[in-house]
Amino acid sequence: MAVVGFDFGTTNSLISIVQGDRVISFNDEQGLPIPSVVSYEGSKTVVGRQARERMSKAGLGVQGNLVRSPKTLLGKESVYVGGKERSPVDIVRDVVQFVRSEAMQTRTVKNLKADRAVVTIPVNMEGRRRSLLRDAFRAAGISIVQFVHEPLAALYGYLRSQDDLKATIRMFDRKLVLVFDWGGGTLDLTLCRVVDGMLVQVGNDGTDDVGGDLFDEEIRNEVEKRVRAQMNHAGEVQVHEDARTRLMHECEKAKIDLSGRSNANIFVQTFFHEFEDPALDLTLSRDDLEGIVANLVTKGISRIEHLLAREGYSTTSVSLCLATGGIVNMPLVKARLHELFGPQRVHVSERSASLISEGAAWVAHDKARLHLAKNVELTLARNSYMPLLNAGLEMPIESEVCKDSFTVYCVDPTDGHGKFQLVSPHRAGPKVMPDDKRRTLANLVVNVDRKAAPFKERLQLDVAIDDNLVLVAKARSLNMRGLAEVEIHDLEFALHFPSDGNEWKHTTTMSDSNEDNAKHEPGDLVMRSNIAAQENSLLVPGEVLYRFDPRYFDMRKSPPQLQIDEKLYYEPCVYCRRASNDPLCRCLTSAASRASTYDSPSPGSAL
Repeated sequence: MAVVGFDFGTTNSLISIVQGDRVISFNDEQGLPIPSVVSYEGSKTVVGRQARERMSKAGLGVQGNLVRSPKTLLGKESVYVGGKERSPVDIVRDVVQFVRSEAMQTRTVKNLKADRAVVTIPVNMEGRRRSLLRDAFRAAGISIVQFVHEPLAALYGYLRSQDDLKATIRMFDRKLVLVFDWGGGTLDLTLCRVVDGMLVQVGNDGTDDVGGDLFDEEIRNEVEKRVRAQMNHAGEVQVHEDARTRLMHECEKAKIDLSGRSNANIFVQTFFHEFEDPALDLTLSRDDLEGIVANLVTKGISRIEHLLAREGYSTTSVSLCLATGGIVNMPLVKARLHELFGPQRVHVSERSASLISEGAAWVAHDKARLHLAKNVELTLARNSYMPLLNAGLEMPIESEVCKDSFTVYCVDPTDGHGKFQLVSPHRAGPKVMPDDKRRTLANLVVNVDRKAAPFKERLQLDVAIDDNLVLVAKARSLNMRGLAEVEIHDLEFALHFPSDGNEWKHTTTMSDSNEDNAKHEPGDLVMRSNIAAQENSLLVPGEVLYRFDPRYFDMRKSPPQLQIDEKLYYEPCVYCRRASNDPLCRCLTSAASRASTYDSPSPGSAL
């Protein structure tokens, strides 16, 4: 049974399937992806291009009945459409069902059921919204075999469609490739490498603050403002109920037209109330458009620099910038990308509208399973790290769950809290160095017995990744029965190419590092972990250990200087009774006087 690739987009949706060595995409009658628009007119449901055309027609009264970009509604309990309360899941279902039926009716592929799909999602889509999207697909008769990030699918489709895959893999081996996917709802970026026959995500970034729909809103507001400025008493003039929806549609068309033309006319009939000529009519130039959206373009392009800086790279490190999505066709966006990378390293895909769907289809055809790209680790006391989930771990598909449990000790319960910090190395793959920089994924805090001795309070950590690619971590304290839970959806993944390659080997070893070697950026908030995987007195802070075992600090036993310093830091000076870090303390026990004992002033001189 063939599995299709399904790109359910904010603006458009598309199904693709691989037949032989080529991809077939099921566009609408105009040869374009199907608009993600639905209109409810009594008992009739209109989806796709017909619903989209209703946005441009006057007098239909479809403003309250029409839903544009239903994907953005997922996560809300309900919305009112035409005065009727509807579930966003049902609205999405109607669009998905229509796209599926259009594909099944085609004569290109016989007996196509399209009931199983690899579905693409934005990188920043939260776990609840992914679950609701799965429910909508299930209601439409499609089971989601696997989710794939949209930019990762686009890059997989681009590389997979090359004539010589092996030569392509060799050409990009170990090189950085950036996918810049700017569509109607979100801007998604993924930074990848080809490593050991795998396409590996190095880092992701995504935002819905600069989607194409926001461009349309900015243009609409500016157009109405300019037209009102040309009229007398413009601020008092009211507009028809559905007028702004129709204007939004015309602004979107103008935005697209101005990618290839210098001027575009925006005309909306019966826009204003109580006017002899109620139409809105304005000519917009490309320069006008670029001035209107310049701030959004700058904001979007800056995400590239943010992602590269976060991962420790510069623009010169990127071998290829693959640009997809409708917004990248704007000349201003292309020019900004060329400024960053140079024209030779920027590739704006000619199949931008279908590349994500094609990539999902290739993933389905190759039965390419997602693998975890980076270790998920637990920070232990003294800045050591224990892998919880290893890079290379195969991700669960439909109805599967990958899970594990770990029992650890509380090293320092004196504040009444056990602190779990989940981190991920910036380096992809299982071969991670102890002093590699880590990114904090989540912090969990559970109640523990503050009177307990070190290593007496037992803690449990359960981790699980479900078929929505969401990691859920639950921490428990077995004595105080404290509980904390967190959900992590911003993980990085890898896809195997259908070629011979060296798979990553799993590792379960613990990587240790000295506290001095831990890398932190200025301004970072660092949690002092009080968790340990084994009983070891060296992991206990000196001031805590002294309370329970003073003999440990017998100088004849040569206790570690670090723990001695920790003990002394929190002890008052035996001479002046000031805190050891008090600048007024000039006694023999201060750090400065220990460095030069005979030059220290007398205790009385410090008072």
